[in-house]
Amino acid sequence: MKHLARALVLPLTLAAAGAFAQLSSPLAGVPAGTGPGVHSPNSPFAPLVDRSDVLPWSTLTAVKTKVEKNRIMPIFPGTIQALNQKSQRIQGFMMPLEPGEKQKHFLLSSVPLTCSFCVPGGPESMVEVKTKTPVRYSMDVVVVQGQFAVLNDDPYGLYYRITDAVAVK
Repeated sequence: MKHLARALVLPLTLAAAGAFAQLSSPLAGVPAGTGPGVHSPNSPFAPLVDRSDVLPWSTLTAVKTKVEKNRIMPIFPGTIQALNQKSQRIQGFMMPLEPGEKQKHFLLSSVPLTCSFCVPGGPESMVEVKTKTPVRYSMDVVVVQGQFAVLNDDPYGLYYRITDAVAVK
């Protein structure tokens, strides 16, 4: 039952993010649900602060896409492919996939999905995180480090995953 719930939560979360982006995208001419997302100046949440010790979202969102058999497939540039299977540190806003105060499996997003002023981006603006030990849920920015994977054909449509992650300051 737990696997069924997990299998339903992620696609619903991504679908809701895409639907929200289509309704409220402030960027005329930019396809909804693509790119890094938009952090509004009206947001009650502080935006991500650039850090030299984390992988920047600008690198992750540099992916292109192609349509193949009614699916949108990522085309990763060499700079992103070079990150595959290496330890990386990334910061973002936590999106839990299960209820509870502590999380071992969640998404990190470049913008907070809890902010009605912020427009979520597409799958290139999210990283699936699987941690070694549970991380306390926070609406503040979270930084994790772990084994980074570039996903060429994920069944959930994700582009990136970090496994064996640990929370860092």
